[in-house]
Amino acid sequence: MHKMRRLSILTLFAMHCSLFGIAQPDRWQQRVKYTMNVDMDINTNRLTGTQKLVYTNNSPDVLNKVFYHLYWNAFQPNSMMDIRSQELGKILVNGRPDWDARVKDRISKLSPLETGYQKIISLKMNGVDQPIKYHETILEVDLTKPIAAKSTVSFELEFEAQVPLQIRRSGRDNAEGVRYSMSQWYPKLCEYDYEGWHPTPYVAREFYGVWGDYDVTIKIDKNYKLAGTGVIQNAADIGWGYDKPGTDLKNSSQPKRIWHFVGENVHDFVWAADTEYGHLVRKVGNITLNVVYKKVDSLQKAWDLVADAVVIVLPYMEKRFGKYPYPQYSFIQGGDGGMEYPMATLIKGPSLGTVFHEWMHSWYQMMMGTNESLYPWMDEGFTSYAEGEVTAYYNEEMGRKRTPRRGSAQGDQPELPLNHADAYAGYFFLEKSKLEEPLSTHSDHYNTNFGYSINAYSKGEMFLEQLGYIVGDQMRDKILLEYYRLWRFKHPNASDFVKVAQDVSGIMLDWYKEYWVYTTKTIDYGIDSLWEQNGVSRIRLKRVGQMPMPIDLELRFKDGTREMHYIPLNLMFSEKPAENNQPFIVHEEWRWTHPTYIVEFKRKLTDLKEVEIDPTRRMADVERKNNLLQLNW
Repeated sequence: MHKMRRLSILTLFAMHCSLFGIAQPDRWQQRVKYTMNVDMDINTNRLTGTQKLVYTNNSPDVLNKVFYHLYWNAFQPNSMMDIRSQELGKILVNGRPDWDARVKDRISKLSPLETGYQKIISLKMNGVDQPIKYHETILEVDLTKPIAAKSTVSFELEFEAQVPLQIRRSGRDNAEGVRYSMSQWYPKLCEYDYEGWHPTPYVAREFYGVWGDYDVTIKIDKNYKLAGTGVIQNAADIGWGYDKPGTDLKNSSQPKRIWHFVGENVHDFVWAADTEYGHLVRKVGNITLNVVYKKVDSLQKAWDLVADAVVIVLPYMEKRFGKYPYPQYSFIQGGDGGMEYPMATLIKGPSLGTVFHEWMHSWYQMMMGTNESLYPWMDEGFTSYAEGEVTAYYNEEMGRKRTPRRGSAQGDQPELPLNHADAYAGYFFLEKSKLEEPLSTHSDHYNTNFGYSINAYSKGEMFLEQLGYIVGDQMRDKILLEYYRLWRFKHPNASDFVKVAQDVSGIMLDWYKEYWVYTTKTIDYGIDSLWEQNGVSRIRLKRVGQMPMPIDLELRFKDGTREMHYIPLNLMFSEKPAENNQPFIVHEEWRWTHPTYIVEFKRKLTDLKEVEIDPTRRMADVERKNNLLQLNW
């Protein structure tokens, strides 16, 4: 049996009500308040600092120890990052060493003055010295007195650090000549959540932090210009566009200048410094946008374009993904590519793709704050999806047309989803390489950098685009906004996202998470045969791959008309609504245990010209050649 499905007013009303009927999740969060004062010596590339950390244990647990990240200790010969990179470099993928091209074996060659380190001079809790133990990039503190549940303590520490030669994300004197890219530069408390402590060593990947407030004072040579997380508090003393656009850096009679930044409700703090920085300022409502870059005449127009582009896309970003909650954002040239931090990013150059990607990390990491070690695809993948959407919007606003592309990994195959074609092509290439691992793999424990990169970015991006195929694009967009509303500043995991998607759509989706995240099973559907019997036309479809999916099936007839047929998957326990108000014929559900399914339609078989599975190409079908049948009778 089948029926014609339209998006009724009753359906719309039910969808609307569901969005406001979901209770806010109640998940406790730890809280930090950092007050830091640092003094930078530009001659030795070392800094000294004091840190007061007010830590609120909102958990129901008694904490007998705490852990800190000391990221810069990774930049020493024989470190975990060094050896891991060299070991991966012994693996050849497509004839090339699999190491990160930015790291390679460079750490092993650092001289003592080029290495990075972070050392703790003293650490006290509530005025009492605490015993510490170094585990390279992790500091273990075995507390002399436990931190009681629902209580607050104060840690005071003194530290010194040497800025490493720029290799990965942070450091000095990068390829573009930026003097200091100061990320992961201070002792940072590890996160404790409902799963316990997360003292993840710094081997390669991303970060997980505690939300709180940062009050940071930086003392540095007076000729340096700074940008970073937070809002500058002494703009009148600094000038340089912070007091008002276009002003110069103010004169100082002292050899060093003090910069004071405050960032609220963030889980990290980054800054950068250089004597030759330029500064562009834009305003969108109450939000200040800073573009800070090395002055190079040939790139000036490109940086101007960045400043203008972010103004254009912000309203769209907020409409699609939720309101940006902070008073400022800074795009800062520095680092080794593009790396996101709260209220700021370090970017290698004026690439709009990188700009849009790193800014969208403000949503999918800075506000959501998933554990990137466990769910890198919810960070990089969701961000990559948003980047594709924002880029498409920007190109449309600028009057640019994008040409559909074909999957390079599949030869002469149908066009891929326009805004996310590279993700699909990357995934198909990874699948054919046989190097794919489940998305649930810990980000530092992938067998190859190649597998990690495509999984985290491309397969994660496809999770959302393909979700639109399952529940409908408009429904997927509602899910993302509700996800933002419910889970920002709460560290959601994969199950939390799927729960929101199920509640908003009314469709069961646990199967989608299990197959796409926890397995490497592939999707492959094909048109098996067709015939006419007793005046009824029939098409038999076949599930070739191991991952089941609902099916969109388009029939195109010789007279130019078309019919869209829809076969829900039985595991969904529901159906997606018609998309873009285009009606389709809904069939009985396809039980996932059954390898074949017969579709019946009322017209004569000889009227049929083409049959296509998934005409929008949003389904990650690894063999699209059997999706299309063209008839020449």
